[in-house]
Amino acid sequence: MLEAMVLGGLRCCEVIGVRLEDLQPTQRRVFIVDGKGGHQRVVPMSSQFFTSISNYLSTERPSDAESDQLFVSLKGARRGGGLTIDGLEQIVRAAKTRAGLETATCHQLRHTCLTRLREAGMALEALQAQAGHRSIESTRVYLHLADDWLADEYQRAAALIDATAGILR
Repeated sequence: MLEAMVLGGLRCCEVIGVRLEDLQPTQRRVFIVDGKGGHQRVVPMSSQFFTSISNYLSTERPSDAESDQLFVSLKGARRGGGLTIDGLEQIVRAAKTRAGLETATCHQLRHTCLTRLREAGMALEALQAQAGHRSIESTRVYLHLADDWLADEYQRAAALIDATAGILR
C-alpha cells in the first residue's frame, strides 16, 4: 500500500480502490478505475511494487477474502473485507511510528513520489498523467523541487549557455 503511493504516486482513495483485476504485472501497470473526479487512468509502476504485491498475495492476504479489492483488512471482524481509508491511514501512522518519523501522511508519500520522478527528469506532462491531474497547473502548483536538484539543473543549463557563448563571439 505504501509503495503504491511512494512508487506510483497514487492517492489513498485510489490505493484502496485497486482491485485484483486492475493489476497488469506483465506491463508493470495498474488500472485506476475511479480516480479523483471519477477519472480513469493507467499508471506505470516499478517491478519492486509488483514483487511486493506478489509477496503480499502469497503470504498476507487471506485466501478466503471476499472482497475483490487488492488490499483487505487482515485482522478483526472486517478480516478479508476491503480496506477503508481509515484503515489505510492507521497503517500509515503505524509505519510512521515504526520508522521514527515525525510526519508521514498518504499525501506526503504521493508528493514524495511525484517530486522524485520530476527530479529524475520526468517531463511535467508525463508527471501530470502519472498524478492524474486534469490541469497542468495543478501539477505545477503541487510540485516543489529539492534545492539540490534546482541548483544542479541551473549548473547544467549555465554550462550549456557558456559553451555556446564561445560560438556566438
